[in-house]
Amino acid sequence: MNADRTDRADEAPRAQAMERAIGLVLRAGVLASSACLALGLAIALVAGEQGAALVLLHTGVILLLITPVARVIVSIGQFASAGDWTFMGLTIVVLVELMASAAAALVFNRRA
Repeated sequence: MNADRTDRADEAPRAQAMERAIGLVLRAGVLASSACLALGLAIALVAGEQGAALVLLHTGVILLLITPVARVIVSIGQFASAGDWTFMGLTIVVLVELMASAAAALVFNRRA
């Protein structure tokens, strides 16, 4: 029974560290995306510069799309460091599904 209590006590700090890491990744992704989108929009409206504005707008959208993938990658690392192989394996399956759906979208939505 004592070892069971110790395992549960160790899980709480690990879970909190994982939540903090995931939260940091999500915040960084959303902030970087928002900054690119806002700057691209400002350049397009104020300067009328289409080239730089489009690059920033595309970068902002791509960053926003990549953010959940980064969260999954961080989760894989956290589960591996905690030795939680079941959840690590399940999270790898999620990552493979995300990548497969992105690849399918690129392949099947090509313009003729």
